Amino acid sequence: MLSATSAPVIEATLPVVGKHLDQISGTFYETMLDENPELLDLFSRSAQATGEQRSALAGAVAAFAAHLVGAGPKSVVFDHIVERIAQRHCALGIRPEQYTMVGRYLMGAVGATLGDAVTPVVAAAWDEVYWLFAARLIGREARLYAEAGVDDADPWRDYLVAKKIAEAHDTMSFILTPVDGLPAPAFLPGQYVTVAADLPDGSRQLRQYSLSQAASGGTLRITVRRVRGSDGAPDGVVSTFLHDQVDAGDRLRLSHPYGDLTLRDSAAPLVLVSAGVGITPMAAILDHVARTQPTRQVTIVHADRSAERHPLRLEMAGHGSRLTSCTTFVWYEQASDVPDAYHGFVDTDVIPLHPDAEVYLCGPVPFMQSVRAGLHRRGISDGQIRYEVFGSEQWRATPKRATAQLATTA
Repeated sequence: MLSATSAPVIEATLPVVGKHLDQISGTFYETMLDENPELLDLFSRSAQATGEQRSALAGAVAAFAAHLVGAGPKSVVFDHIVERIAQRHCALGIRPEQYTMVGRYLMGAVGATLGDAVTPVVAAAWDEVYWLFAARLIGREARLYAEAGVDDADPWRDYLVAKKIAEAHDTMSFILTPVDGLPAPAFLPGQYVTVAADLPDGSRQLRQYSLSQAASGGTLRITVRRVRGSDGAPDGVVSTFLHDQVDAGDRLRLSHPYGDLTLRDSAAPLVLVSAGVGITPMAAILDHVARTQPTRQVTIVHADRSAERHPLRLEMAGHGSRLTSCTTFVWYEQASDVPDAYHGFVDTDVIPLHPDAEVYLCGPVPFMQSVRAGLHRRGISDGQIRYEVFGSEQWRATPKRATAQLATTA
């Protein structure tokens, strides 16, 4: 809990911090990365170029501050935030000692942005907020590393690319086997791994990719869509590297599987909603359900630009055929000759929804926002909807509340 002396200070200064969050975030990242260029390996070049990633940490700290003074997410909601960040950090190999450096630069950015308004009392209060937040993350990350049997000083494992398979236009699957000859790690359907890509220029970039099939013990599979830049944004560095320069017989370094978009222990009707390469965690979930709960009622909903870009379509149909009750709905922006496919964008009013349905959602941000709004209109609560963001979730603190905004990185 926040101390009695700091609480009123945070409550009074939260509005101005929230108002200047973008500037604080920009100063924080620019200063830290300029003075510690080795950290560039941790951050997506594409996300840095577009600015999408910069406000993630500062926004989370501000949202935590709002939570502490009763103006932000309730405890159960913030536990979810902490869990999601901790899972992501473990997939990146974040270590406890890095929090000291990050805290120094973050507090420095607050001071540089707000100037004389940051008195010693204000600085001490925000430093307390940061370390309360950091302590929660460090503790949870330590448990996750221990459960995975991973040393955070060396969290990577070498894998051989056994096969490279074209799944759809601009989409490839990579079948991966551990080089050390031991079984691939167990994981929960819906989780992801980080690929530590050693690029030709000598740099390393880290990207998360969902595991696109259920755990089989022998191999892992990721399915990667090439990210093509548009509107001034650059092409995806790692997706381009994997498509153009990684082939069967090559090696990749991967993290242990992490992630909290995992299938609940439930028999409720299941609705899997995806767009584009967001189908990957849904494929693993559907594969698992077909193996373990073949009588469970499942509805599959997918949206894509065209039938040619629809990855894992036949595989999903195969998994569905193993279920007693499975219905599929597909929307393509471009007209197609696929039987029963809809033309245009997903219409949630078409989807049959049981009032107790559990919904799993993954895809581009505007798509997820639209679908979630449609589900709410149909009576599906936030507690019934689970989602995955390909990138950094953005949190914003306001004087009266803190809200989550979905955002992605290339």
